[in-house]
Amino acid sequence: MPSTYNELGIELMVTGENAGTWGDNTNTNLNIIQQAVAGYAAVAITDGSTKALAITDGATTTSDARNMIIKLTGTMTGNSIVTVPDSVEKIYLVHNTVDHAGNTLTFKTASGTGVLLCEGNSYTLYSDGTNIAKLDETRVWRAITAAETVQAGANIAANTNGAPVTITLPASPSLGDTVNFIDQGWDFNSNALTVGRNSSNIANASSDLVVNTQGAAFGLVYSGDATTGWTYTEK
Repeated sequence: MPSTYNELGIELMVTGENAGTWGDNTNTNLNIIQQAVAGYAAVAITDGSTKALAITDGATTTSDARNMIIKLTGTMTGNSIVTVPDSVEKIYLVHNTVDHAGNTLTFKTASGTGVLLCEGNSYTLYSDGTNIAKLDETRVWRAITAAETVQAGANIAANTNGAPVTITLPASPSLGDTVNFIDQGWDFNSNALTVGRNSSNIANASSDLVVNTQGAAFGLVYSGDATTGWTYTEK
């Protein structure tokens, strides 16, 4: 019976096989294990397409999906997807440094569902062999001085010192999606922040939210109710 490979690409050697190469094959297996529990890969996302990460049996050099830590880099030109292979059960630590340019970025299995990533945030994700799910999210504050469409989980330090700014909420939000805002330069009274509703209601109203209170700090959470739409966590 020839050797086989498990879902991580580790060679399962059979007694009597690979005569004279057990040492090399075992070292390769140990390197594969190291990659799965502590490996790092930087992956560039530069266009609006699907980036398929791979796991190759018995190899580390073509197996970016096996790494524990994946740093996403680049600037997107359209909505993008990152996939990992189906049938692999493992944890991923994903650091999203991609400039979304107003686009969405999804991390998922090839055939299943996944998680929408927010620009700048970091994630602890896991694959159950079918889908990708989120265990934890580390959110960062980003300073914004120009119009932008943001993703769920965004912490926005809006600076309107030079001119009014419009920040547009995510499209098609889900229950519990949140976006937080602060007046970075204490200028909302001179140049207002407009929160674009992106087809969802805000606080029971079908209109954009205009904030002109100096020093304002507030959060919005999607209620899951179409009439209420986004509502305040605090204001």
